[in-house]
Amino acid sequence: MIKPVLLELRTSVFYLGLWLSTFWFGTTGIIFFSFLPYQIRSGYIQLWNRFIVFWGKLICGVRFQVIGAENIPDTPYVALAKHQSQWETIFLHYYLSPVSIVMKRELLRLPFFGWGLRLTKPIAIDRSNPKQALKQIQKKGKTRLAEHISVLIFPEGTRTKPGNKGKYARGGANIAVAGNVPVLPVAHNAGEFWPGDQRLKYPGTITIKFGEPISPSKFSSREITEHVATWIEDEVSKMDKRI
Repeated sequence: MIKPVLLELRTSVFYLGLWLSTFWFGTTGIIFFSFLPYQIRSGYIQLWNRFIVFWGKLICGVRFQVIGAENIPDTPYVALAKHQSQWETIFLHYYLSPVSIVMKRELLRLPFFGWGLRLTKPIAIDRSNPKQALKQIQKKGKTRLAEHISVLIFPEGTRTKPGNKGKYARGGANIAVAGNVPVLPVAHNAGEFWPGDQRLKYPGTITIKFGEPISPSKFSSREITEHVATWIEDEVSKMDKRI
């Protein structure tokens, strides 16, 4: 087991790299790439995502393994993922590219980080107004799919600690049904090694598992959401826990 002092030191070095890289990519992205086509500017910002995942592995020993990558559709889809930490948002944003992530609007106001996010066509919502947020998700989600950009949603709405389950909202499944695109369920245990409510990062291997796509023509949005929630929670319960 890693000593607390070493764990703290490694985490501090990680955050130094995080801050410096966020400053670099946010600044250069908005200055040199904001006027370029989506694929180019988004691809540039996703270099930051790749760097952070690599940096976390190099400095903190946070590795990952992917199961079921063959289940990712070749056509646009709606990905519904478990939400435990920041790691999965960073990883899935580049691994599922091109993808538009549904996120809270406040993140776009952050210096450097928010500047980079703006270049990737996110679906930013106001969570203080649930009805309006739902309309935004539906409207912009259908637009992204029409642009051949998939949509990534965390149906629980907020991060949950490992072992906990949030309420799975139907917004993502509604988009899939309206756009007649498949739903891709995503399970993982990122919160075990990259806790959403802690500063420290713990060495270990995060497992990301993609389930079989669900056709919207066979099920209602309620049935899809229930199936996704059951599958995700069952898969997560089988994954490694941090000892």
